[in-house]
Amino acid sequence: MEIIESKENKLIKFLKKLKQKKYRDNEAQFLAEGHKFLDYDTVPEIIVIREDAKDLYIEKLDKFECKKVIVSEKIFQELSSQENSQGIIIVYSKKNNDLNCLSNNLVILDDVADPGNLGTIIRLCDATNFKDIILTKGTVDAYNEKVIRATMGSILNVNLFYLEKQEIIKILKENNYSVIATYLDKEALPYNKIKLKEKNAVIFGNEGRGICDEFINISDCKTIIPILSNTESLNVAVASAIILYKFREIEGLI
Repeated sequence: MEIIESKENKLIKFLKKLKQKKYRDNEAQFLAEGHKFLDYDTVPEIIVIREDAKDLYIEKLDKFECKKVIVSEKIFQELSSQENSQGIIIVYSKKNNDLNCLSNNLVILDDVADPGNLGTIIRLCDATNFKDIILTKGTVDAYNEKVIRATMGSILNVNLFYLEKQEIIKILKENNYSVIATYLDKEALPYNKIKLKEKNAVIFGNEGRGICDEFINISDCKTIIPILSNTESLNVAVASAIILYKFREIEGLI
């Protein structure tokens, strides 16, 4: 393993740049922090190990044939986004996902803004086997360090597509998806009464504004989660969990 002792090293400068969205987009790579990622089979581009942690993960590190570097605690702190880091930072390449290979059941996120919510929803989609997630361009960057941390590794198991809203609508119409919008409306069906078709797309909206009018207007079904008190609404990640698990229950998978 290579040892890097200077923060002026070209690789260290590159890694720092990946903390910014524009460089992640340009390089199609992102940072993930924590030894949990070493449990996945996805092969990294680079693994960065803090010098005092190298002996802790030696067996996990050995299974990956990729560039591995050891850095001092001082350099590692400049790369880390966590207060109590486990001493491992991993660089992955983003997947090259194909819009022509979308599955029959999609999750669409309309301008979800909070990194924690997005990360939790990605983890949930992985848990319920919704592999294709389409995000509007107004949704927070899924490769943001806070999102990555909240996914607990599930970012490696799903396919993400950032598209303009009109592009999404075009895909849904051309491929005959039944569009299910989570929307507070007097005509909306309770979530346990929705009818699934051969191809379905479930839309969850922004934390404050909900789903945009463009998506509401093309929806085949509006659904709500009944609330039994004066609470105005549920957190979008919580609502996603309830509906996606009910979806799988309706299908008879759980």
